Amino acid sequence: MQPVKPYSAEGSKKEQVAQMFNAISKRYDVLNRTLSMGIDVLWRKKTVRSVRKAGALDILDVATGTADLAIALHRGIPGSRVQGVDISAGMLEVGREKITRRGLDPHIPLHLGDGESLPFEAASFDAVTVAFGVRNFEHLEKGLKDMGRVLRPGGCLAVLEFSQPESFPFRQLYFFYFKHILPTIGRWVSKDSAAYTYLPASVEAFPYGEAFAAKLREAGFQYIAIMPLTFGIASLYLAYTPKQG
Repeated sequence: MQPVKPYSAEGSKKEQVAQMFNAISKRYDVLNRTLSMGIDVLWRKKTVRSVRKAGALDILDVATGTADLAIALHRGIPGSRVQGVDISAGMLEVGREKITRRGLDPHIPLHLGDGESLPFEAASFDAVTVAFGVRNFEHLEKGLKDMGRVLRPGGCLAVLEFSQPESFPFRQLYFFYFKHILPTIGRWVSKDSAAYTYLPASVEAFPYGEAFAAKLREAGFQYIAIMPLTFGIASLYLAYTPKQG
């Protein structure tokens, strides 16, 4: 099965995803809040609570984008040390501006890097988080394994990602909004005709729920929990690397 890509032109999914996010980076936050009606803020808060409950202090936020989750993690977990990594220089630029405005530069360093080949030593972090990013990986299994590599034994992976509602009539309303209303607003605000048609296509192609849990197991994770959010629009997945001994 060919990966879903933002543009029809030649080039890898990885290259096209970086191009797409660079193009929409300046408008991403406003558009994201508008299209999600602010619900994404609540989802991130739940992710922070779960990571805090896991006792993590050294945290890596993969596909950090404009650093919303990285900032929320630092603020919500006393004593935490958070780093972010993303493939889009444009998104990181916006993220650094937000971090600077809040006086958090020493606490949340951001790095340009590939989520499938992270620029960190093995066993460097207590937790790895990724919000709405694994769907954009070109090689999902490779990305999951590399996030496991940089986690310490017993470390927590928290993945927040779109899923698909299954109950009637919410599923039908959701997909009508996702396929017709969202792309129209997205094109109007972002000026990128591909970005918000790619979103529903990538969500439909992504293995959510138990199918994603199976991917996590294949990558070596265990004790996997799946928490559907807001009627299944999104899901929070928690998984752990094996403990030593």
